[in-house]
Amino acid sequence: MSTTRPYSPGDRGPESGDGGASGASPGGTPPGRHARRLSFDGESGVVPLARDFARQALYEWGWLPAATADRRAAAEDVLLVVSELVTNACLHAEGPDALWISCENKVLRIEVSDRGAGQPAPRTPHRAGRPGGHGMFIVQRLCLDWGVIRAEGVAGKTVWAELGAPA
Repeated sequence: MSTTRPYSPGDRGPESGDGGASGASPGGTPPGRHARRLSFDGESGVVPLARDFARQALYEWGWLPAATADRRAAAEDVLLVVSELVTNACLHAEGPDALWISCENKVLRIEVSDRGAGQPAPRTPHRAGRPGGHGMFIVQRLCLDWGVIRAEGVAGKTVWAELGAPA
């Protein structure tokens, strides 16, 4: 887990959104960068909603339909990480506020914001045969990097994870 940098090298960080589902950031999406935001305000069934939202983004950005097994696996990894981050926000942080998905330079970034004070971390020791407690371990194994962003003076956090685009 990266706790020293909230963004990828050269990344400017998340762009502000205006709430609701969006196919692009306000003011347009720079060439080569794709971004979508989903607000969970007043929504129920947020995990399937988040997976559907992510799946639609993957179709828009050409990750799906997958022509090869490797491309299919990469898309499934994205959907699994979205599910894990949103589920963790539901279980440990009073539910998610928003989901942000962006793709630039062959790196897909997932961000889930919530109002929780906890610090996500893989459980150690990891017990593969026991139920529960696998979410952040899965995120750690599938992702290039992940971390937590906290804004000073604001309740909550944003948990982010980055995955590589399919070859």
